[in-house]
Amino acid sequence: MELLSNLALGFATAFAPANLFYCFLGVFLGTFIGVLPGIGALAAVSMLLPVTFYLEPTTALVMLAGVYYGAEYGGSIASILLNLPGTPSAAVTCLDGYPMARQGRAGVALFMTTIASFVGGTVGIVVLTLFAPSLARFALAFGPAEYVAVMVLGLIAASAVGQGSPLKGIAMVVVGLLLGFVGTDINSGYPRYTLGIPQLRDGIGLVVLAMGLFGIAEVIASIRATAGGFVGGKITFASMLPTRAEARASIAPVARGTGVGALFGTLPGTGQTIAAFLAYALEKRTARAPERFGKGAIEGVMAPESANNAAAQTAFIPTLTMGIPGSATMALMLGALMIHGITPGPQLMSTHPEVFWGLIASFWIGNVLLLVLNIPLIGMWVRLLRIPYQLLYPAIVVLICVGVYAISNNVFDVVLALFFGVVGYGMRLLGFEPAPLLIGFILGPALEENLRRALLLSRGDPTVLVASPIGATLMAIAAGLLVWALWASLFRRRKGSASTAE
Repeated sequence: MELLSNLALGFATAFAPANLFYCFLGVFLGTFIGVLPGIGALAAVSMLLPVTFYLEPTTALVMLAGVYYGAEYGGSIASILLNLPGTPSAAVTCLDGYPMARQGRAGVALFMTTIASFVGGTVGIVVLTLFAPSLARFALAFGPAEYVAVMVLGLIAASAVGQGSPLKGIAMVVVGLLLGFVGTDINSGYPRYTLGIPQLRDGIGLVVLAMGLFGIAEVIASIRATAGGFVGGKITFASMLPTRAEARASIAPVARGTGVGALFGTLPGTGQTIAAFLAYALEKRTARAPERFGKGAIEGVMAPESANNAAAQTAFIPTLTMGIPGSATMALMLGALMIHGITPGPQLMSTHPEVFWGLIASFWIGNVLLLVLNIPLIGMWVRLLRIPYQLLYPAIVVLICVGVYAISNNVFDVVLALFFGVVGYGMRLLGFEPAPLLIGFILGPALEENLRRALLLSRGDPTVLVASPIGATLMAIAAGLLVWALWASLFRRRKGSASTAE
């Protein structure tokens, strides 16, 4: 009964005219940006974050969440038609989606990915609705020391369990922590890491960093990318309908992919990309004819699409209930909460129930809106992909600069965003993932605050961090992940040296 009353409150909040409008706007803009190759949900949320400063907190979060999972929906369109993933998690969709399009089945691939995304997202919302309150009640037992432990675990997981070199991921987390410390120290009032630049006394803005690392860097990377060639042709509703055999063959992959996504979405540092690749690998391993994969197998499209959308929803569980972002985009959502004066964590459900349950209810509405919107608008998204990139991408850069300037009317922020854009692109060329850096930047100040509080309460005794069973367990898991990451890096290096010697 308590759950039903909370959902009633959430739907009453979500169906308010303003929230309903911004939910629609968010999913539409998210799909629009997700369709553009290489931009992705993270850049989309970064670009639209300044717009939400003038909205009510619940309305702002509803819109940003719509942008987030709308971009996950739209990311598969460019993957199927251009062989260029609209989002990182849609990269695996290229493997079978583009061959399907080349075989003249682009309409079927687009229609079925929409269905898979809807099912995955729906199950993810159910998991979020059922398990988030229980996790929040458990997190109420956390003190400052336990929060330090869970943040350390989140930071190490974000760096060690992601793509690329774990050592590079850990290095990026450390850089993010250092960037988070830039500005005036709250306790002493002394400027830290400002390099004598007065504009840095207030610290580096979240939007400035995110727009540079993800918005501008993504545009530069996308300009250099090459597409496989547009193969969409004219797509009609009749060409979207799958055969009975394809529909039957899609049921089990969607179920397995949704399960993988729902599980891995809740784990900090994994996110949609890993969930999508794992779902694809699982489907290929369990298939009777694995040689079909990579040549237009419908299972190779359905499993990863359902996985990344389920993971997109369940990533909100640790973000809202514990204040630990499940992914880089969740780190931005965490920052949006803080900007609006709302502290994420176990108290969120009791102090701001309309925000928490209104957001969950908006997921249901947004998921239905995406299903209703995407199938009729597939033709429009196809035409959008025909716009020359030399016209599209300069417009995106201008919008980013305008958004950064509008926050504080400071030209220095625009210069800083452009600087981070160049740095972000350089990081990608060198194989450094920017997502761990953003997570470190978001969690750095909170980690420092809780560490200081824990040491103050224990009179400087560092063993307080492992004094409780919860803290000791989390620190042990974090240490295990760190050892595993170091061992994996050394193993890869030795294997690479051995193959080179041969």
